[in-house]
Amino acid sequence: MDKVTKKDFFPDLIRNLPEADISFEGIQGWISQGEEHQIVFFDIEPVGVVPKHSHCAQWGTVLEGEMQFTIAGVTKIYKKGDSYFIPEGVVHSASFTKRTWVMDFFADKARYKLK
Repeated sequence: MDKVTKKDFFPDLIRNLPEADISFEGIQGWISQGEEHQIVFFDIEPVGVVPKHSHCAQWGTVLEGEMQFTIAGVTKIYKKGDSYFIPEGVVHSASFTKRTWVMDFFADKARYKLK
């Protein structure tokens, strides 16, 4: 079994998945592709604010770290073990002040393109 560290939180079996093409500097993601969805494993450095946006339905969970997440105008702090759901089309944004790892399920097989 691969040794997992904070530097490389995800083991090789995740990091060897296809990488997502993400426009934010300091955010990496690896895609597990389904026929009608994507699961993305994110490694997010303290990048500050990810601006308001919307897309397909999304469910996720914080694996390590924390984030301030605003969903439909309601802001909460999410930490290790917390999960969230964003219905399709709902505006949301996030703020990251420490390195955070999350896993998100997107109800769209083309939410992210491959890098």
